[in-house]
Amino acid sequence: MAPASLIEKYNVPGPRYTSYPTVPFWDTNAFTTASWQERLQTAFRASNASQGISLYLHLPYCESLCTFCGCNKRITRNHSVEEPYIDALLGEWKLYRALLPERPRIAELHLGGGTPSFFKPENLRRLLEGIFAEADPADETEYGWEGHPNNTTREHLQTLYDFGFRRVSFGVQDYDPVVQKAIHRLQPFENVRRVTEWARAIGYTSISHDLVFGLPFQQPESIENTIEQTRLLRPDRIAFYSYAHVPWIKGNGQRGFREEDLPSGEEKRKLYETGRALLETAGYVEIGMDHFALPHDALYKALETGSLHRNFMGYTTTRTNVLLGLGVSAIGDVWTAFAQNEKDIDVYMDRVRNGELPLLRGHLLNREDLYFRKHILNLMCRFETRWHRDDWKHHEIELNDLALKLNEFEHDGLLDWDLKGLRVRPEGRPFLRNICMAFDQHLLRSQSRERLFSQTI
Repeated sequence: MAPASLIEKYNVPGPRYTSYPTVPFWDTNAFTTASWQERLQTAFRASNASQGISLYLHLPYCESLCTFCGCNKRITRNHSVEEPYIDALLGEWKLYRALLPERPRIAELHLGGGTPSFFKPENLRRLLEGIFAEADPADETEYGWEGHPNNTTREHLQTLYDFGFRRVSFGVQDYDPVVQKAIHRLQPFENVRRVTEWARAIGYTSISHDLVFGLPFQQPESIENTIEQTRLLRPDRIAFYSYAHVPWIKGNGQRGFREEDLPSGEEKRKLYETGRALLETAGYVEIGMDHFALPHDALYKALETGSLHRNFMGYTTTRTNVLLGLGVSAIGDVWTAFAQNEKDIDVYMDRVRNGELPLLRGHLLNREDLYFRKHILNLMCRFETRWHRDDWKHHEIELNDLALKLNEFEHDGLLDWDLKGLRVRPEGRPFLRNICMAFDQHLLRSQSRERLFSQTI
């Protein structure tokens, strides 16, 4: 376990780096819809034939509020919202298709939420039929979706499997009834076992369980029990996330418990160390940050071959230079530009009905952004990065300035570095976000990050 002194030192607010620059530091004033379209078309022409593209579809509805959740969602039990929302998604897709010079090939497809299994299987079928009426699967694909164990049916699983989905993740979080009550996520182990066994029987090749540490009232014993029950089902991969407590961003949705009910930084780190040790004993290998996989899983193989990638969907085994985000609040990435949709569902749907891309904001990456994006991505995916000393002459940062920070990390036993690059030690992996922050030029120039990000530990 990491020493308490290091946990105290490095437990500061910091990004999770699903992008660089991170959203709070986007230059939204320089961004225009026309510039996004131009960069999208350039990236598409260069990559569609060889890589294909990625699609993320955001399905925001949930029947009940989980108080740990930081996602963009709308709580309702009114399922009449399903069809109009799917109409909007397909309408947005047609707007993008009109911009693309040829029929896209979809290499990566992910349904996220919210709760995708909120939608009836027949509505998900209509959505995907509409998507593939305007596109073809790439030669190699990774299609995945997120299911709630309480409302995922066998028909959900079969419907998506028939469209080529082979990966599914189920949100478990924690099996402790005290913790479940605090986060308003009541689901018995039997529900998780049922959907896991259904998915396996249907033919899904990568089944993932999402677990969270740092939740209110969580103790090492509850982590041990949760991991033990998870081992019984042996999912192919596990996401073991740190709870991001950001109530100033997400409002009352993360105020379903008191601050004193949360574990301290040192206690939270112990929860992680306990879970990691149990997962490694069970044969899981740590992948990047927050993820574990069995050696047969594609995520592990991507780590071994150096093809692991990270974007707004988290870690992926497929890398494309075009990621289109469809749906409310969804984010697109064409490597040289980011764009995010409207965050209000009604505004999003109205803009699509009016025939316009429902963009809220975005960022155009400059040469410096692209350079440091590469290094941060290398660290997040491979725990190392390399450089040429002359590279630094083209950027405002001096290698000597970075050296001071890297020397401190090295002194603390977290990494090794020289004038050609660095490698994170196993002891440094819990502090990966902190190491990436040393390269984050926008963060270094910022006056304050106290109310932007969750704690790194």
